[in-house]
Amino acid sequence: MSLSVLFRGVSIACRPGLLNGVLAAALLSSLPAAAATLPSGFTETRVATGIINATAMALAPDGRIFVAQQGGQLRVIKDGALLPTPFVTLTVDSAGERGLLGVAFDPAFATNQRVYVYYTATTPNIHNRVSRFTANGDVAQPGSEVVILDINPLSSATNHNGGAIHFGPDNKLYIAVGENANGANSQTLSNLLGKILRINSDGSIPTNNPFYNQAIGKNRAIAVLGLRNPFTFAFQPGARRAFINDVGENTWEEINDGLAAANYGWPDSEGPTTTPGHTSPLFVYGHGTGSTVGCAITGGAFYNPGIVVFPPSYVGRYFFADFCSGWIRVLDPANGTATAFASGIPGPVDLHVADDGSLFYLARFTGSVWQVTFDASLEVTANSAPTATITAPAHRTLYSGGDTFTYSGTGVDPEEGVLSPAAFTWRVDIHHADHTDSFVLPTTGASGTFTIPTAGQTAAVWYRLHLTVRDSPGLTDSMFVDVVPRPLRR
Repeated sequence: MSLSVLFRGVSIACRPGLLNGVLAAALLSSLPAAAATLPSGFTETRVATGIINATAMALAPDGRIFVAQQGGQLRVIKDGALLPTPFVTLTVDSAGERGLLGVAFDPAFATNQRVYVYYTATTPNIHNRVSRFTANGDVAQPGSEVVILDINPLSSATNHNGGAIHFGPDNKLYIAVGENANGANSQTLSNLLGKILRINSDGSIPTNNPFYNQAIGKNRAIAVLGLRNPFTFAFQPGARRAFINDVGENTWEEINDGLAAANYGWPDSEGPTTTPGHTSPLFVYGHGTGSTVGCAITGGAFYNPGIVVFPPSYVGRYFFADFCSGWIRVLDPANGTATAFASGIPGPVDLHVADDGSLFYLARFTGSVWQVTFDASLEVTANSAPTATITAPAHRTLYSGGDTFTYSGTGVDPEEGVLSPAAFTWRVDIHHADHTDSFVLPTTGASGTFTIPTAGQTAAVWYRLHLTVRDSPGLTDSMFVDVVPRPLRR
C-alpha cells in the first residue's frame, strides 16, 4: 500500500523511501522557507538545509547533529552548518524504504567516540545491518566499521524495514525492525523481522531478554513482537518507559507502550485488539487528511529535558508526527488524549528533544532540520518528573467475573523522595471490542480495590488500570497494567 501525501493541495502517492529524483526537485522548489505553524509563544529556526532524502537524526552530546541520508551518507551539522564531507558514506540498497535508516550515539560517546547506524547492506545478500563506527573528529576513522548485528535476508519487497535505533536507560541497544511486508514474520520467534530487538553494545545478547530461553541464536535478541513497521520509537529520559510508533496499513497508526515480551498483534489486528495474549496500543489515530489523522507515524520524543523551557504542562508529554499530514501533536500519557502542536511541516520523519529544552524536527521534503524554542524568560523550571510504578496487579493478570483485585503502587520523585498517597491518582477503564468506558473514576491513594462484575464478561472485554503520580510543582508520570479475561475452557 502506498501512502498518500497531501501538501499544498497536491496529492502524491509515495512512501518515505520513494520521494526522490525529479519529483522531489519539483516539490522542493515550491516549498516555503518557514515550515511550521506553532502555538503562541513558540518560535522556530532553520538549523540547516541541503539534506537529501533524510530518514533519521541524532543529537550528539557535544551539540552536533548527525543526519542519515537514505542513499548511505551520514551527514554532520556543526555550528549551524551542514558540513560538506559526510561522517561516513556506506554502500546501501536504497530501493523503496531501504537505505541508511537509523543512527545513535554510544552512552559513553564522549570517551569512546562510537556511532551506531542501521542500514540496508548489499552483501552477501540484501539485508539490514547494525554497525558501529569510531569518530575521528567530524568523520569516521577509516576501517573502523564493526558489524554488530546482521538481520535476516530481505525478500523482494522493499518496504517495511523499520530502522530506528536507540540506547535505553539500561545502556542496551534497542533496534526497530519492520516485517518486510510479510505479516507472518511478526508473530514468530524464528526471525528478527517485525520486532524490537535488545542487544549489548558489542552485539552480544543479554541473558535476561524476555525470550532468551524460548528462542535460539540471534533470535534471542527479540524483546517485543507483533509489529508491522516501527519506523520510530523513543525512550522517556529519567524513566523506564518507551513508546513504539508502528506505521499502520488501512485504518490505524499506533503508539504502543513498550513492554518486555509484549505482542502488539500484527497482522492479526491493527489498532485496539481483544485477542488473548496481544497488547492494545496506548493511543491510535485514524487514516485521512486533516489535523488529527494521517497515514504514517514517523517521529516521537518525550519532553523531559535537562532544562525545561517549554511551559510545565508539556513536561512528561510525548510529541509525535505524521509524515503525510505534516503535523506534530502532543500526547498526554496520563489520560491518552492528544492535542495539536505544529502543522504545515513538509514530511516530518524524526523528532528529538535536546537537553536545553528545545525540540528538533527533521523535514524530509525540504531537506532541513528545524529547532523549536519557547521564550525561556516566561517559564523555566529545573524540576524533574517523578516515577510511577504499579506493584500490583501484574500486567496481563487473568480474571474471571466476580474477582476482586487489590492495586498498589509507588511514586518516587528526584527532589521530594517517596511521594505521599495524596500524590497518586488511579482510574480503571473497561475496554470493549469497539469502544472504551470508565469503570473506576479517578481516585487518590496509594492502594485500593475493584471488583470485576459477574455479568457481561466476554473474551472481548478487558480492563486497564492507570496510575498517575504528581509532584508538588505539578509534573507527572504515568503507567498502566491490563487485566484480561481467562481463556474459555472447552
